[in-house]
Amino acid sequence: MRDLRSRSAWVVALLVGLLAFTMTVQWSQDDETDDFSGVRGVELAELLKSLDATNTRLSQQIETLRASRDDLRDSSESSAEARKAAVERANSLAILAGTVGAEGAGIEISITAPPGAVTASVLLDAVQEMRDAGAEVIALNGVARVVAQTWFLDDDAGVRVSGRVLKPPYVMEVIGDPETLADAVTFRGGLADRVESRGGDVSVEERQRIRVTAVADTPEPQYARPAND
Repeated sequence: MRDLRSRSAWVVALLVGLLAFTMTVQWSQDDETDDFSGVRGVELAELLKSLDATNTRLSQQIETLRASRDDLRDSSESSAEARKAAVERANSLAILAGTVGAEGAGIEISITAPPGAVTASVLLDAVQEMRDAGAEVIALNGVARVVAQTWFLDDDAGVRVSGRVLKPPYVMEVIGDPETLADAVTFRGGLADRVESRGGDVSVEERQRIRVTAVADTPEPQYARPAND
């Protein structure tokens, strides 16, 4: 479609040029015409009227073709902008759904604690606090991507995150505004206080580049189907 519009624009431009050339030749021929002294006044008036009509018609055709060329150009630019917007929207949705990797500024949280001290509820609260602070991407221990459907459950070996058993120490990679996210970890009564009250420790590192490669599992829907148009 893009090639077709491009070829159409070139054809329109070529036609504009040809019409302009035709008008130039017409005027040039008028200048080089033999002396009209022997032509009767009525005939000369009719000839001039015919030339004026021809020039007017050619001018109108040129304007029409120029308008068509401009419309094609605007249409091509609009289509390109629409495609770009669609790609950006698809990329944003893929990041939110956790189906692609992501990178950006953020923080890395390291949680160490005695066995059993950090439970599923502690990690879930930490995730909620990061989301409230504007986190866009969250991953745990480099393998568990946290999305809307992610669930947490206590396990004898650690914490089960959507089927994956994670063992301490727990490392949470979070993409978002580093300063805001770091404050959300260390504020009074937040994640750091809760872990420390259980005998553990929390460290936060602000980084300008966090790279998350873990992607979320995409289970097949059991009941839902695409709606018919």
